[in-house]
Amino acid sequence: MSRKNALNQIGKLSLGLATALLGAAGLKKLARKTVKEISTSSIKTIMTDMYDENLWEFVSASTRVGLQNIVETNLRSEQGKVIERPLGSPRKFPSINSLTFNFAQLKSFPTPGDVPIDMSVTIGPEAAKPLHLKTPIIVSGMAYGYALSEAFKIALAKGASAAGTATNTGEGAWLDSERKAADKLILQYNRGSWSKEIHILQQADAIEIQLGQGAIGGVAHFMTSTNLNKKLRKAYGLLPGEHVVVHSRASEINNPRELYNLVSRLRKITGGVPIGVKIGAGKYLEADLDMAVSSGVDYVAICGAEAATKGSPPILQDDFGLPTVFVLARAGRFWREQGLKGKVSLIAAGKLLTPGDFLKAIALGADAVYVGTMALFATAHTQVLHSIPFEPPTQVAWYNGKSQNKFKIEEGAKYLANYLKSCTLEMTEGIKALGKTSLKEVNMEDLISLDPLITEATGITPGYEPMPY
Repeated sequence: MSRKNALNQIGKLSLGLATALLGAAGLKKLARKTVKEISTSSIKTIMTDMYDENLWEFVSASTRVGLQNIVETNLRSEQGKVIERPLGSPRKFPSINSLTFNFAQLKSFPTPGDVPIDMSVTIGPEAAKPLHLKTPIIVSGMAYGYALSEAFKIALAKGASAAGTATNTGEGAWLDSERKAADKLILQYNRGSWSKEIHILQQADAIEIQLGQGAIGGVAHFMTSTNLNKKLRKAYGLLPGEHVVVHSRASEINNPRELYNLVSRLRKITGGVPIGVKIGAGKYLEADLDMAVSSGVDYVAICGAEAATKGSPPILQDDFGLPTVFVLARAGRFWREQGLKGKVSLIAAGKLLTPGDFLKAIALGADAVYVGTMALFATAHTQVLHSIPFEPPTQVAWYNGKSQNKFKIEEGAKYLANYLKSCTLEMTEGIKALGKTSLKEVNMEDLISLDPLITEATGITPGYEPMPY
């Protein structure tokens, strides 16, 4: 018997002997006494030691500057380079949570429970080949290789298909297996050089020209060659030693006219599937929207500052861009003023987490919403138990995650489909409470503002003022 096994056996015998001698009541009394002694000693130390020797100093300091800042200060100290934070900013921006919906009661009546609610949406209604979806919830772009494993991408595609919606490739390399699994696939036209061959473009149900996103803007980033296996390197079309480089702009786009030319070329290559652009929202949002729409796109996907990504510098997440609620208010106003509703689709993204958030985004003017982080959590579901408690739960999803090889595709797809269906059904309950029968009927008049700032930003009637009748 090894020394380790011998010690384990001794430990078990000791515990058994203690149990026999003391019994359950005795063990409980002993445990309470031990906890009492430890807590009394600890509390007394905190209450009597001066601050320069007191661990409460850390509690006081962390309350002032925040645990997030302390952790990230130490990560910067350790690495001496730009750190990359996953899954978005913890900062609390002005939020869509300051909006609620009206209840239809007597002035207007709620919809009877047995009346069907139309939740369908069309992306690119004026395109030759519009994208028809059963729900306004679309799985956002999450890149194969740069972020997710192939198995996880397949699960996203299968789950989205089962729920009657689309999934987005993200800026990663093209996956034939993802295309096979997806009923509706949006190809993100990246700022690199891969997945732009004609035979690939022609397989897309929509193409999204990625100009930027809320969690990183248009900042260039890369993945080193050491993180690429042979299959992934081939998918990116790289030679050994070459890095995956996402440039600050696509080489084909250096001015608005070139964007127009690219949109026209992609439309011709694909035979008329919806061509869109994706942008992060900044100060000159309306100018960006005007240039995008003038290029002839069929839809615009726009990210608020709360959007997430696999990893980006905290400064870009915390200190750049516009909160999603401001983005939706301004974009929705632009769409109404320019008469774009029903012609050019608007997809919203950026910390839209719940069915209520999704319906509020629709009310503010969006036609559909992207979900990324919540789709990731829903798909991983209980499979995160392969990673926790010793590793982050996302290790089951990332391309190079320590538990990614334990992820089961069919199980993940099932739970994502359940999540998307559940959210859609919950939104139908909200539409019934408004006294309506279609997603397309939901608008700003259905919203109430709880906050003066949000009232000013959105123009929505404040709930703290009486309404004329």
